[in-house]
Amino acid sequence: MKVTKKKIDDLQFQLSIAVAADDYAANEKKKLADRRRTAEFKGFRKGMVPMSLIQRVYGDQALVEAVNEVVSHALSEYITKNKLNLLGEPLTSEKQEEIEWKSGNDFTFKFDLATAPEVKLEPGKEDKVTYYKIDVTEKAKKEMKENMLRQMGSLQEGKKAGEDDYLVCDMTNGTVSVEGTYVSVRNVAEEGRALFKGKKAGDKFDVDVNLAFTNETDRAAMLKIKKDQLKDLDPLFHVTVVNVKTFVSAEANQETFDKLFGPDKVHNDEEFTAAVEERLVENYKQEADYRFGKDLKKYLVEKAAVVLPEDFLKRWLVYINEGKFTAEQIDAEFPAFIEDFKWQTVRSSLMEKYGLKVEQKDLQEAAEAFAAYQYAMYGMGGVPQEMIREAAQRVLADERQSRQIEENVEDQKVITAVREVVTLANKKISVEKFRELK
Repeated sequence: MKVTKKKIDDLQFQLSIAVAADDYAANEKKKLADRRRTAEFKGFRKGMVPMSLIQRVYGDQALVEAVNEVVSHALSEYITKNKLNLLGEPLTSEKQEEIEWKSGNDFTFKFDLATAPEVKLEPGKEDKVTYYKIDVTEKAKKEMKENMLRQMGSLQEGKKAGEDDYLVCDMTNGTVSVEGTYVSVRNVAEEGRALFKGKKAGDKFDVDVNLAFTNETDRAAMLKIKKDQLKDLDPLFHVTVVNVKTFVSAEANQETFDKLFGPDKVHNDEEFTAAVEERLVENYKQEADYRFGKDLKKYLVEKAAVVLPEDFLKRWLVYINEGKFTAEQIDAEFPAFIEDFKWQTVRSSLMEKYGLKVEQKDLQEAAEAFAAYQYAMYGMGGVPQEMIREAAQRVLADERQSRQIEENVEDQKVITAVREVVTLANKKISVEKFRELK
């Protein structure tokens, strides 16, 4: 067997693997023998089928498997021996000649390969990256206090329905009757909102539910019927208002403070304001850190001036996503992909430069943080640690999610290491201006 390398450019080359009949003959013979031991043909005992019949039925398959195994081994051996840091994986060359699969023939296979570029990056104090210091304003503290009290609020009896209130109604069209259904004034379509706004207990009126509640799922839920029953429904309903529910924010008292911050942590409005400011500072820091990481990655990629073989990578993406995405779809998403790929190349180089490694402990902690965040998104705070650990294990068992967790950990390790050696150009900014940044 002969392996020949042909350079295309600094990152790409073509490998030609010439396979002689002697290179695969023994493997081919073994595969046919294996087929003979297990093949079942009428009129023959297992293992006693004539080899000529086995050859006729399984010969082509055995040949292809035998040759492919030899080629695959030669390709892997070449990559390992030469310590190649490949981008993607080897692709059958577009210049591959058509192969005549016939036992005893010699074959030549051609593969296109691309290697990752060498990254020479020495971050230092001369590298300046903006770090935003977000101002905590009185307005922001006031808004957060109001939002927190609102989160702890509740529905209470009201007099007249306002824009943010609810009506508890009995509704009937003579055929369908529903009692005590809740109607959010804000969610009523503009065509029917005036009918509900300003109403009080005891008021009665008619409404076309198709016009007032345009979302079919919400309409069916309100009328307590199945969605497929809507099409045959008389939409004109008579409404009787049972009562009005208005949302009232919680009072800034000890009970509320204890629910928000824990028992006996906050006792008065002054301490409430201080606790809110502390939370805003932490929230803003998290946002600023995320922004810094994003800007630092962009800065490092630009400084490294990474150049990648884009045509090869497009071919590879089409190949690994065969049947999932078209070449046109991949083309449309390619700019974002190539930027991420450049960062991966830089990140890999810096992981090696700083001797950074991802340990199982890192993955476990990151997965648990992710699981806790997901629970919090569903309003589930204070979830037992055992539940979080179990959720983290499920995340790590999923190959796609596990790889994402690992990449996030690598990102944070590199960002933390580089942050120690570059210069942070601190810049004060309002939260409004900060969130306008692209």
